[in-house]
Order: sequence, then C-alpha cells, then structure tokens
Amino acid sequence: MSRVDLASPFLSIWDGQDPFAAAQALGRAAPADAIVRDLEGRRTLRFELDGRAYYLKLQRGIGWGRIAGDLLRLRKPVIGAANEWRAIRACHAIGVPTMQAVACGERGRGPARRESFLVTAAIEPAVDLDTYTQGWRDMPPNPALKRALLREVAAITRRMHEGGINHRDFYLCHFLLHLDPPPCASALRLFVIDLHRAQIRVRTPRRWRDKDLAALYFSALDIGLTARDKLRFLREYFPGTLRETLVRERSLLQHLEREAARLKLRYQRKFAHRPVLQR
Repeated sequence: MSRVDLASPFLSIWDGQDPFAAAQALGRAAPADAIVRDLEGRRTLRFELDGRAYYLKLQRGIGWGRIAGDLLRLRKPVIGAANEWRAIRACHAIGVPTMQAVACGERGRGPARRESFLVTAAIEPAVDLDTYTQGWRDMPPNPALKRALLREVAAITRRMHEGGINHRDFYLCHFLLHLDPPPCASALRLFVIDLHRAQIRVRTPRRWRDKDLAALYFSALDIGLTARDKLRFLREYFPGTLRETLVRERSLLQHLEREAARLKLRYQRKFAHRPVLQR
C-alpha cells in the first residue's frame, strides 16, 4: 500500500518529487542538534523551510517482534505516522487545539516493514506544561493564571474524550503553551501534541478515558496543586454540579488516586539509578 497526503506549502514544494525521498533527504541533512528523538525506529527532527519551522517524523517498520509484544500486552501497535495524521484531523474537527499537519506518507505491504513520515508546522515560541510548572510548589504562580490553565487543560481533555479521542500518553509534557504573546489569565494558547498513539472512536471507552486521566494526574502530582485546584478541574471536566460529580464519580476519583500513586512508584523505580532532575 502507498498513501500520500500533502497540504500547503508541501503540495507545491514537493510537486513532481517522490515525497518519501524528499522526506528522507531532510532526515539525512539534519544536523545533530536538530534531532529531537531517535529511538525505536522513529526519528523526529526540526527543520526550516522558506522562513518557517517544521517538525518531521520518520518511522521505519517496527518488526513483527515489537508488534507481537504490543499485542500480548493488549496494546494496539502503532505502525505508521498516518495514525497521528488522522488524530490531528480528528482533533481539529472537534475543536481541540493541536498541531497543523502539512504532509504525511505511508508505504509498505506489511505492517512490520511499513515506512512513513509526518510533517507538522512548529508551534513556536512555546514551552511544555511540565517545564512551565517546574518550581510551582516552591514559588506558586499567579493564582488567576493557574486557574485559567487548569480550566483550559480540563476543557481540552473533556473535548477530546467527548469526541471519541484518547491520547495514551496524556502527560503535562504533551501540552504546549504558546509564549507569544506572554500567557495571562485572559489570553492562553494551549495545544495538545504527540498524538501518534491516540485512538479514535465514536465514543471513548471508560477504560481509556480513565487511563488518560490517571496519567495526567500522575504528571501533576508534584507541581503543588491544592485540593481546590483539583476541584476546579473536576468542575470543568465533568457535566453537572461539582456536588453531583463528587457523588457520581467517587469510585473513579479513588481509582485515580491509587493509579497515580502506582505510576509514580513505577517511575521512581525505573529512574532510581539515574540522576534526579530537580523540579
């Protein structure tokens, strides 16, 4: 199978070219400091073209061993960049702010040897929320700004899940906060990114919704959120009154506390012998 989707400006820039060869050429020409990720058959790099910045994701076949391993763990294997292209389009369709995809290609007969690429316009200048919230525990941010960010994160999460999309890597580091103009309570530009593992359905299953919520909560455990902050998130995310939510979702909230604690313990064990990054 072979499929290519091109939007402006690559529709004209790559006109008459093999898009796969053009994408590979960009990958080969990238200097070391432009490479964001190079792991498990996937390379992500930043490049500039005609004064604009873009990110290119190149993915090689992941092999039958990796596919079998994912299936044995009851995980849907991600075998190409087209999944993120579809997820980006689905997000835009339901009003979830995310990246702009401008080029995507996928080819190869079997899933284990599929070759693909994805080009997205860079969101710059920006900072991910994991970085932005470092130090909040010791130096709390402007209260109005923090409340506005909580509401926006909750609103994005709600729209995704109501629209049938679950992320599967739903951490603060996958929210980008635009810095131009400087963020304030009345003007926030927040984007969800890295949708390569996202799943798209008519309706998000409760299991996958809860996994997203647990991952998000885990990633925010150490940023100094108060009990009131958590209630503000619940008020924005769930329909009905807060009192109704606390009664109706009591078992879920208890589950999220346990699951976030489990994820934190697993994270600490995984990085026990690595240098600790100070938050």
